[in-house]
Amino acid sequence: MIPHASLAAQRRIRQRRGTRGHNEAVCPSAPRKRQKDARRTHFCANLERFAPLHRENRRVSDKLSQMHNPQQTPETLQDKSNTTARSSFTVLKVLLSKLPSTKGNYSNFSEEQLEEVDNVGNSLDHKHVLLMASTRTGSSFVGEFFNQHGESMFYLFEPLWHVERMLFPDAEANNGTLLPEIYRDIIQALFLCDFSPLEKFISPPPQDHVTPDLFRRESSMALCEERVCTPEIKEVFERYHCKTRHCGPLNLTLASESCLSKQYRAIKTVRVRLLETLQPLLEDLRLDVRIIQLVRDPRAILASRMVAFSSKYQTWKTWAQDGQVPEDNEEVKRLKGNCDQLRISAEMGLSQPPWLRRRYMLVRYEDIARNPMQKAEEMYKFTGIPFSSQAREWILRNTQSVQEASGIYSTQKNSSEQADKWRFSIPFTLAQVVQKVCGPTMKLFGYKYVDDEKTLVNKSVSLLEEKQFHY
Repeated sequence: MIPHASLAAQRRIRQRRGTRGHNEAVCPSAPRKRQKDARRTHFCANLERFAPLHRENRRVSDKLSQMHNPQQTPETLQDKSNTTARSSFTVLKVLLSKLPSTKGNYSNFSEEQLEEVDNVGNSLDHKHVLLMASTRTGSSFVGEFFNQHGESMFYLFEPLWHVERMLFPDAEANNGTLLPEIYRDIIQALFLCDFSPLEKFISPPPQDHVTPDLFRRESSMALCEERVCTPEIKEVFERYHCKTRHCGPLNLTLASESCLSKQYRAIKTVRVRLLETLQPLLEDLRLDVRIIQLVRDPRAILASRMVAFSSKYQTWKTWAQDGQVPEDNEEVKRLKGNCDQLRISAEMGLSQPPWLRRRYMLVRYEDIARNPMQKAEEMYKFTGIPFSSQAREWILRNTQSVQEASGIYSTQKNSSEQADKWRFSIPFTLAQVVQKVCGPTMKLFGYKYVDDEKTLVNKSVSLLEEKQFHY
C-alpha cells in the first residue's frame, strides 16, 4: 500500500510545478512597467498578491476535509480496502494512477478491473455535480433542477464570479478561460465545504467570515435556509438577499457547516471552459465528481447575448443593420474561440479518457427544452442522486408557464417555446457568420445549417438533429 504521506508530497510537488508554470506563462519576469497590456498588469499584480494565500488555502482545505469528513480521506479508503483482496486491488489501482509513471496507463488491466476503478467513488457518502456551461445556454434554468432537490442538496450559483470580477474587472462576460487553475482549486475547496479561498476574492473583504456581498446568494436554497439565516442588520444592505425569509449578511462559517451536513453538492458555473483543466479535481479521492456540460446552438447563444448584454454587443447590432460583418474583427475571432473551446472540451469528454470514464455527460439545452422531465431524470441518474419529488414538482411548475418571468436569469419559462425563439430575433446575416466560424462545433452537437432567411424563420423546419451522446 502506498503511504498517504507519499501521496500528499506528490500532490504538493505537482501543485507547485503547475502553479509556477502557469504564472510564468501569464506573467513574464520582465518588469511590469514594460508590459503594455494594462489588463494583464492588473491581473499579475493580483496574482502575486494571492499566490501565498492560494498555497495556504490548499492546506486549509485538506485539514477542514479531514476534520469534518474523516470517512472520505485516503487513509480511510485504505482501511476499508483491507476487507477483501479485490477492494484492496481497486484502491491500489487508483493510487497508482496518481503517479507520473503510471498515470493514464491502463493497458495491463482488464475491463472488469477498470470498472472497479470507475466505481470506487460510488462508495463515498457524498456526490458532487459540476454544471459546466457558457453564458446564455439556459444554465440558470438547468441549475435549478439540482437547487430544488431538497434539504440534502447544497447548491452554489456562479461562485467564480468573484474571482473574475477581482482579477479581470473589465473582462468580457463570456470570457472564461483566463484562470483555469484558480477556478479549479476554488471549486475543489467549495466541494469540500471550505469557503476560505473564495473569501479572498470577495470585495469588500468579509469581516469575521461574514459578508453581505456574495453573488446571487438568493439563488441557493441552502444559503437561505433557517440554519444559515442570521438576524437582519438595519444599516447593512445585501444586494442579493434571500427571497424566502429575511436574513442578515451571510455567515460563511454557517454556510460551511450547512454544506458539510449535506449529502449532495452542486455548483453551476459559466467560467470554466476547458475540461482538461479539471482533471486533478476528478482524481481527488475525497470527491465523487460528475460533470454535466450544457451546450446550446451557437446562433441562439449570440441572439440571446445581444439582448441580455446589449451594451457589450453594440458592434454585432451595427453589423446586423449594415449587413456587413468583417470576419477578421476581434469580436468574430472571440466567437470562434468560444466555439472551439466548447468543441474541444466536448470531444475530450465524449472520448471518455480514463479519468473521465462515466463522469462526463453532454446535454443540449434544446433537448431539455423539448423534454425537461425526461432529461432531468437522465441527469439525476447519471449523477447517482435520487430524483426528488420536490425537483419534479418545480420542473412541472416552471416549464409550462403561460407567461415567462422577466430578467436575464429567469428560471420560469415555457420551455418548448423557448428553444426556437431566437430564430426570429437574429438576422440571417449574423446566422451565416456563426455557421461559418462555428461550423465544426455545430456539426459535433447536431445543429443544422440554414441556407436562407425563409428557412431560418420557418418553425416547421427543425434545426436539431436527433442525436444521442453516450456517457
